[in-house]
Amino acid sequence: MIDLRLLRENPDLVRASQRARGDDPALVDAVLDADSRRRAALGDFERLRAEQKTLGKQVAVAQGEAKAALLARTKALSQEVKARQVDADAADALLTETAYKIANVVEDGVPVGGEDDFVVLRTEGTPRDFAGEYGPDFKLRDHLSLGEMLGAIDTERGAKVSGSRFYFLTGIGARLELALLNAAMDTALAAGFTPMITPTMVRPEMMAGTGFLGAHADEIYRLEADDLYLTGTSEVALAGYHSNEILDLTAGAKRYAGWSACYRREAGSYGKDTRGIIRVHQFHKVEMFSYTSVEDAAAEHRRLLGFEEAMLAKVELPYRVIDTAAGDLGMSAARKFDCEAWLPTQNRYLELTSTSNCTTFQARRLNTRERTSAGETRPVATVNGTLGTTRWIVAILENHQQADGSVRVPEGLRGYLGGLEVLEPVGR
Repeated sequence: MIDLRLLRENPDLVRASQRARGDDPALVDAVLDADSRRRAALGDFERLRAEQKTLGKQVAVAQGEAKAALLARTKALSQEVKARQVDADAADALLTETAYKIANVVEDGVPVGGEDDFVVLRTEGTPRDFAGEYGPDFKLRDHLSLGEMLGAIDTERGAKVSGSRFYFLTGIGARLELALLNAAMDTALAAGFTPMITPTMVRPEMMAGTGFLGAHADEIYRLEADDLYLTGTSEVALAGYHSNEILDLTAGAKRYAGWSACYRREAGSYGKDTRGIIRVHQFHKVEMFSYTSVEDAAAEHRRLLGFEEAMLAKVELPYRVIDTAAGDLGMSAARKFDCEAWLPTQNRYLELTSTSNCTTFQARRLNTRERTSAGETRPVATVNGTLGTTRWIVAILENHQQADGSVRVPEGLRGYLGGLEVLEPVGR
């Protein structure tokens, strides 16, 4: 939730953030108006409550007609207090509803614009020259062709069982995903993260608290009979883990690494990346999540990016790091860095991982605070980032393919595959 004090003291900053995102800056004035109404209603309620308490003391010592008059006034005042309480509650609900529509304030330096207005911060590694290695007649195989040759991916039976955008990982495909995610978890563990297996169904207040029930709510699966949501990332469960708690961060950030299945409806993506397992309804992921102080949030954000890049180096993928434009940020993110791996068959970069600094936005909604060394409480900052997902298999297969249809195993994964160095087509 937006910091109301910031909004009152610097509404132009919030308006500028709204414009950078492509959102309506008039929402700022709507929130200010709702806040003014709430404060006025609360002031009226508190004034009448104070009068009510004073009258109560006077009634206790009054006699005769004076006492009867005070009792009559007390009775009338009681109705006024109840009415003002209703008004104050309604004003508070309106303020919350309106404020929830405003996205987090973007950091200074975030590019303005939409999906295509990102800034490339750096490029790491060099895409392979397959024609130079295997000759000009070499035909690249995409991840699905390779996966089928290896007996690793079965989308046909996935569709038969569950519908489009579902799949089976079979044989070496299942082993490869487990290897990747175990490598990710080991990376997180070495960096001081606590491993977590998280729930994948959460209550509405957890989904709303993390900012996922805004403009992209149609991406989420809802179980109406149980009033639960299927999560698209363990970020949701991890953000809710310390909701309504006061944390001690004097020794540093609390860091968790969640392993979970993830579910996304992929609404609005009709006809986009329909081949293979690039854009699917179900996948697995290891997600980093940090609770930290506001002052350390930006540094923690960079730290998580470093862990992501270490994983990309481990699987030997050429990639670039982009600073995502404001209009392409999620509602909770003040800044987001994406790591995109080179995809040879499509001659483009494909997002594999991202990390977001959500500042105090989620913590305000979920009432997660820290107690400072001075003994005061204040909202914490939350930072998240992905260390590995099923989608990484796409880039691994394509970038490490060989002329005969086999795939070289990156050295960083071999220990998780029993020392296996090459994935061979089945039946060979």
